[in-house]
Amino acid sequence: MSLWIRFKRAVRSIFGGAISSLENPRLILEQNIRELNDQVPKMNENIATVKANVILLQKEVKRLQSEVNTLRSKIKSAIQGGREDLARQHAVRFETAQENLAKAQEQLAHATAAYDKAQQVKKAFMRERQRKIDAAQEALRASERAKWQANVADALEKFEVGGIDQTHDEMIQRLDQETAKNEARIEVAMDSVDLQAIRLDEEAEDLRAAELVNQMKLEMGLSESSTDSGRIDTDENSSEEKTMGRTRNRDAS
Repeated sequence: MSLWIRFKRAVRSIFGGAISSLENPRLILEQNIRELNDQVPKMNENIATVKANVILLQKEVKRLQSEVNTLRSKIKSAIQGGREDLARQHAVRFETAQENLAKAQEQLAHATAAYDKAQQVKKAFMRERQRKIDAAQEALRASERAKWQANVADALEKFEVGGIDQTHDEMIQRLDQETAKNEARIEVAMDSVDLQAIRLDEEAEDLRAAELVNQMKLEMGLSESSTDSGRIDTDENSSEEKTMGRTRNRDAS
């Protein structure tokens, strides 16, 4: 291997790495999209020029065709009029016009073919342009997604590295401990209260309330059945006492 080749390779390895490190793929893709879009007006302008040439040649062919037809008529008229000298003059011009017409027709054929070719090239270019733009845009969208994922990953790493996870868990644990302590205090406080006495007091209050309600009913005359039953009980007691008195009197006699 020659020294020059080795030197060029060394230079490429140095500057190539530096250039590669300076390149931003996103910016380059965006620039490529702009350049592809900028090429469309230029291509349209070139195709318009070719089309204009075709139109001019079509007009030239039409003009020469008309000239040939006119000279042909003049030659025939001169021959019919016995003017061979004039017919020969027209014949010279007729021959020249025919040659010019043939050249114009040939040029028109080439220009038409070039225009058709340009149209095909444009279609192929537009397809390739759209394919490249779609690929570039998809790559840019993927880059945005990757950038977002990188931000999420950075945030998660900061949680772990910065101690946020540890502090978060510690605060939750402290709150859980405080909650458990308060619940335990409530249980201890409940155990220290005489619940049986509280229930007895509540039952006593209910009895007093019931007696008060019955008394009110008696005053309002709403408890006749209770009064009647009390009277019946009193009568029965009196009968029993009378019977027991008679029995005692008999025994005494």
